[in-house]
Amino acid sequence: MPLPSVTRSLSAKLLVLTVLFVLLAEVLIYTPSIARYRLTYLEERLAAAHLAALSVEATPDMMVAMELQNELLAHVGAHAVELIRPDSRVYMLSRSMPPTVDAVFDLRAAMAPRLTADAFMALAQRRDRVIRVIGPSPKDPAFQVDMVMDERPMIQAMVDFSGRILALSVAISLIAAVLVFVSLTRLLVRPMRRLTEGLVAIRRDPDGTPPFQPSARTDEIGVAERELADMQATIRSALRQRERLAALGTAVAKINHDLRAILSTAALLSERLAESADPEVRRVTPRLMASIDRAVELCGQTMTYTRDGLLPLARTTVPLRSLVEEAGTTALAALRPDVVRPDGERVELRWNNRVPEGLTVRADAAQLSRALVNLGRNAAQAGAGAVTVMVETRPGGGLLLLVSDDGPGLPPRARDNLFQPFAGSARAGGVGLGLAIAREVLRAHGGDLRLVESTAAGTVFALELPPGIVVEEAGRVGEMPTSDSPIPD
Repeated sequence: MPLPSVTRSLSAKLLVLTVLFVLLAEVLIYTPSIARYRLTYLEERLAAAHLAALSVEATPDMMVAMELQNELLAHVGAHAVELIRPDSRVYMLSRSMPPTVDAVFDLRAAMAPRLTADAFMALAQRRDRVIRVIGPSPKDPAFQVDMVMDERPMIQAMVDFSGRILALSVAISLIAAVLVFVSLTRLLVRPMRRLTEGLVAIRRDPDGTPPFQPSARTDEIGVAERELADMQATIRSALRQRERLAALGTAVAKINHDLRAILSTAALLSERLAESADPEVRRVTPRLMASIDRAVELCGQTMTYTRDGLLPLARTTVPLRSLVEEAGTTALAALRPDVVRPDGERVELRWNNRVPEGLTVRADAAQLSRALVNLGRNAAQAGAGAVTVMVETRPGGGLLLLVSDDGPGLPPRARDNLFQPFAGSARAGGVGLGLAIAREVLRAHGGDLRLVESTAAGTVFALELPPGIVVEEAGRVGEMPTSDSPIPD
C-alpha cells in the first residue's frame, strides 16, 4: 500500500486544521469584541454630549446661541442632546429641525446578549438610520444623557474595526499555524511517517527488511519505535521457526505414513497371537495390542493436528442434546472395554447427558462434537468412572457447557502445560493434543475452553460458547431426565 500524497498526508491535514481552529478562536473572540467596541463608541458619544450640555450652564441666561449649539452638536456628532441632573434640572442642545428617530437604544439595563445582538444588527443595516441613545454619563453616572445621532458613522467605525480584527486574525492564524505545524511535524509527523514506512516495509518483506532502529526518545513515540523493533525481531524469529517447523512437519508426515503402515501390520500379527496355545503369550497379547493402539492414536492425532491449521466452520442448526449424545457414543466406543482399576476390577464408564431437550444452537456439529469427544476420552483414559455434561445459559444467548468427571484429577505437570500440544498429557504415553484441539475448536466458534477445577474428586472443564449461538431455548436446565450411556462391550 503506497504512502498518501502530500495533499492527503497528515501534515497537510494538520496545517489546515490549525488554521481553521485559530480562525474559529478569533471568531469567538471577535463576537464580544465588536459588541464591546459599539458600547465604547456610544459611551464616548454620551461623555462628549455631557460636556457639551454643561456649556449651557456657563451662559448668563442659560441660553446658547443656535450657531454655538450647532457647533457643539457637530463636535459631539449628534442632532440633539438632553442632560438630566440629579436635581431634575435639564440642559438641552438641539438643532432647529432634528430628524425623525428610527430606533431607540437604552444602555441603562442592556445585558451582554442584547448588546451583541444590537452590534450585529447594526452591521447588517443597509439604510441610514437615526437612533436615540439613552444612558448614564461616563463622566458622572448620576447624570443621565439622552442623545439623538446618526448610526452610519458608528457602523463605519465598526466596519473599520472588523477589518483590523480580520487582518490581525489572519496574521495570527498564519503565524500560529506555521509554528504549530513546524513543531508538530518535527515532534509527531516525521516520527509517525518513519514508523509507517517501517511497518509498510516489514509487511512487504518481513525477513529481508533491515532492522528498524529506534530513537532515544522516552515519550510515547519512543515506546512505539522500540515496540516496532521488538515486533520485527519477533516476527523474524517466528518466520524462521515456522520454516523449520514446516520442514519438520513434512518429514513427520512422511514418517507417520510409513509408521502407520508398519503398525497396521503389527496389529494384524498381534491378533493371531491371541489364538496362541501358550498361556504366557495370550496373557501379554492385550498389553501389546494396547501399546499398538496408543501408537496408532498418536500417529492419527499428530496428523490431524498438523493438517488442520485454521479450523473452517460449517455452521448448521443442531439440537444440543443430540449432539452431546452422539459425542458420548463416539467417545465411549473408541475406548477399549478391558479398562481395569489397580485392584483388577473392570470399570464401566458412563456418559451422563444432562442437556435439556429443545435447546438448539447454530454451530459446527462435527467440530463441537470433536471437542467433547476429546474431553471424554481424556477423562476416561485418566481413570474416570463417569463423564457428565451439563449446560448453563448466559445473557445474550451464550452457553456454558460443563464437562465433569469423577477421575483422580490432573497431575501437576498436566496443569502446568495445560492446552500445550505434546506437553499437557495427563497420562503416560499421551501427547496432550486432545485439549489443544478442543480449545482450537471453541476459539474458532468465538468462545474458549478453560479448566474450572481439578481435585481428587474429579475435574471440570467449561466450554464457553459466545452470545448469539442459541437459536431456540425450550425447557429449563436441570429438569430433563439424565441419559446414562455405558461403554459398549
